[in-house]
Amino acid sequence: MDFEIVPMGENHIDEVAVIETECFENPWKKEDIALQLTNENAHFLCAVSGGEVCGYIGIYEYFESCETANLAVLPPFRRKGIARALINAAAQGAKSRGREFITLEVRPSNEAALSLYSSLGFEKAGLRKNFYSSPVEDALILTKYFKEKK
Repeated sequence: MDFEIVPMGENHIDEVAVIETECFENPWKKEDIALQLTNENAHFLCAVSGGEVCGYIGIYEYFESCETANLAVLPPFRRKGIARALINAAAQGAKSRGREFITLEVRPSNEAALSLYSSLGFEKAGLRKNFYSSPVEDALILTKYFKEKK
């Protein structure tokens, strides 16, 4: 499958809002997505295939850290390497801007995501109790360091 990873622009907002609605119980509003374009700490990327946004990732960078806000791929486009490419592109961008690690939260029951993150070098760093709702579930905090830990 052919796709490219591009910085999110105004022209992507409507499609990212659709992805939010299809992939999350509590989706971000279109206005909140648009605000990310003016947030100097936010870096959002879209996966585009055939002119259609099929996935996206958003990260926030502060000091040495990088936190994943959201990662979503539309169901018909899953298991095609899009999430992997988005994570790699976001991490490479963060690393090039001087960040030392990237972190994210994931449901312990999301075995596909856990497998992907593990294959990309993410390691368990902690736990957030009752982080998710519908259903209530803890969140595993996973971190990938860009340099070897001392």
